[in-house]
Amino acid sequence: MNVLVTGANGQLGCCMRNCITRGSKDNYIFTDVTELDITDADAVRRMVCENDIKVIVNCAAYTNVDKAEDDVELAELLNAGAVRILAEALKENDGTLVHISTDYVFGKEPYNVPCREDQKGTPTGVYGLTKLHGEQAIAESGVKSLIFRTAWLYSEYGKNFVKTMLNLTATKPQLKVVFDQVGTPTYAQDLADAIFHIIESRQMQGNEGIYHYSNEGVCSWYDFTKMIAEYSENADCDIQPCHSDEFPSKVVRPSYSVLDKTKFKKTFGLEVPYWTDSLARCLTNLEHNW
Repeated sequence: MNVLVTGANGQLGCCMRNCITRGSKDNYIFTDVTELDITDADAVRRMVCENDIKVIVNCAAYTNVDKAEDDVELAELLNAGAVRILAEALKENDGTLVHISTDYVFGKEPYNVPCREDQKGTPTGVYGLTKLHGEQAIAESGVKSLIFRTAWLYSEYGKNFVKTMLNLTATKPQLKVVFDQVGTPTYAQDLADAIFHIIESRQMQGNEGIYHYSNEGVCSWYDFTKMIAEYSENADCDIQPCHSDEFPSKVVRPSYSVLDKTKFKKTFGLEVPYWTDSLARCLTNLEHNW
C-alpha cells in the first residue's frame, strides 16, 4: 500500500520518518511544500492517482498561533482549503485520510474536565477556527478519515517549547512561566508511533472518526518548564509562576485543554505514555544525538 506523508519536514513528519527506519510493509512517500503544493488541487490529484495513494497522513499545517491572527487567509488556505483538496483527491481513489488537528478547537467555553471528541468546538482564535474548518471540510468531503486532535507537541526537531526552555533555563537566571493554562505535553514520536501502528495493523478500516491523543497526565506550562529544567539539570534558573495576562497576546489561549483519550485507548488497544516519561526520552535523545 502506498502512503503519502505531507508536511514531512515538520516535527511529526520527521518522527514519521523515524518509524519507517524500523521497516514497513507499506511504501511511504514523504513530501513537503517543495515537492508537493497541497493547495494545488491538480498537483494533489496527480500525486494521488499516479502513485495510487491509499493513505495520506497530513502533518502539514499553519501552526503559528499568534501570527495567524494577522495571516487569516493563509491560515485558512493551509488548515482548511488544502485539507479539503487532500480529502477530495483521496476520496476519488477510495483512500483514507489521517489528519492531525488540535486542542485549540476548544477553549472558549469554561470547563474543567477532559475534552471529549463529541464536544462542540469553541475556538478562541484564528488558528483553532481554521483547524476546526479543516475537520469540517473532511466531514463534508465524505472521505474515509481518522482525525487525531493533539496538544502541546514537541520533539527533537524544529522549534518547540522544550527546546526553547532548554536554552532559556540554561542561560537565564530567572524565568516567568504561566501557570493558568493547563493541558498535556505530547511527544511527537509517541503520536507518530501510534499512527504508524494503526496503519501497519490496518486498524483504520472500520474505525473512522475523531480521536484525541496526547500523553497521559496534566500540567501547566509552569510545571512543564520546571520538569524540563529538572531533567536537564538546569537548577540555577529561578522559575516563577505567573498569570497569562503578564504576557499579552492577540490570542486568548485555552485555559484548560486536557484531552480525554478513552476512545483512542479503547478502540486501538494502545498504551499512552505518561508525559514526564516521554519528556525524559526526548531529552535523552537531544543530549546524545543532537
